[in-house]
Amino acid sequence: MKHRVVITGIGMVTPLGLSTEATWAQACAGVSGIEAIPEHFGLAGYPVNAIGLVQGEKPLLDAVLSPKYHQRTERFIHLALIAGQQALAQAGITREFPTNRQRIGCYVGIGIGGVEGTIEAEKSLREAGPKRVSPFVIPKIITNMAPGWLAMQFNLQGPTLALTTACASSTDALGMAFRAVRDGYVDYMLAGGSEACALPLTIAGFGNMRALSGWHGDPTQASRPFDKDRSGFVLAEGGAMLVLERLETAQERGATIIAEIVGYGATTDAYHLTAMHPEALGAIGAMQTALADAGIAPEDIDYINAHGTSTPMGDPQETLALKRVFGDWVMPTGNSHALVSSTKSMTGHMLGATGAAEAAFCALALRDSLVPPTINLTTPDPACDLDYVPHAARRKELRYAMTNSFGFGGSNAVLILKKS
Repeated sequence: MKHRVVITGIGMVTPLGLSTEATWAQACAGVSGIEAIPEHFGLAGYPVNAIGLVQGEKPLLDAVLSPKYHQRTERFIHLALIAGQQALAQAGITREFPTNRQRIGCYVGIGIGGVEGTIEAEKSLREAGPKRVSPFVIPKIITNMAPGWLAMQFNLQGPTLALTTACASSTDALGMAFRAVRDGYVDYMLAGGSEACALPLTIAGFGNMRALSGWHGDPTQASRPFDKDRSGFVLAEGGAMLVLERLETAQERGATIIAEIVGYGATTDAYHLTAMHPEALGAIGAMQTALADAGIAPEDIDYINAHGTSTPMGDPQETLALKRVFGDWVMPTGNSHALVSSTKSMTGHMLGATGAAEAAFCALALRDSLVPPTINLTTPDPACDLDYVPHAARRKELRYAMTNSFGFGGSNAVLILKKS
């Protein structure tokens, strides 16, 4: 028996805000969460000067994790805990409810994980010798400690899993959690993603790949998906977690249903370490698989939250993929067509957290009949000729929304959500 799967809780901590509603309000207002790289990063003179940081979250962390454990856990774990607590609270899930704790699990997508802790440990080893390396370094940095800490803090005794598929990580985490609930393996899942590697080392690594924005003006304008003057993505950090459960369970207990997940598709390009397939075959396949899984036609999709990273190569290829899948339905030539936007124009690219955040944006767009904009789209690229909802959010009655995530290593993941 296949169960219908609904979202009953969302938690978000992003460069736009420390809660779901704060983040959503800023996104709908077209506010950028991007800022100049802080001086203490020591990157003065480096040709990258934009970053998306989460700030002011310590009181939220203190409320969910005893301060004595702060130094024993990495920041990506902190952001997952804060977002997870918010999502569970909204859904009405406690340490005691539901009573069968082995029927509630946790899947978390993480792109890179404990970079900062690794750097600190290596410094201790080099400067003071092996006996000065903290015994907590391994459980501090390994990715499965995000779902592990969530399980311990919230008494989640079902399956836990950390997934790493680069930028598609948390979309895959949600997709696999969706399947687990749909197929009856669990009744509830806490799923999403977190990332906290907006650090000098990763900026230098991505920057030397020429993947990051080299925008020299106002940092808030550095992330400019589909714009002719885009030059790369803006590295950011964040956490986003969602509670998924069976529709009948949510209805029985009177939970507020935000949206329904109806389809998931995943493919691999098998082409290149970092570049998308030149004909976007993997992206096309993932979208088509998700549509088939949902049992709907392309014309049923009213809003697409694009991967839209602001890279010179990626944005036109995603546009091509959308045209191949949706045909005339995605072309802005008539009164009725699918809207496309990239919220990375405001959040930056949160890597492992970004897919879950964008799934949350889709759920909220369906709830509020409001499509968030693509900001900084001032000079459209002729190769990017869809309706990207430039500058300002747009009111529209929505039936279905799709979110795309395409990652290094050729990973492609797509989710489809339905209005509740």
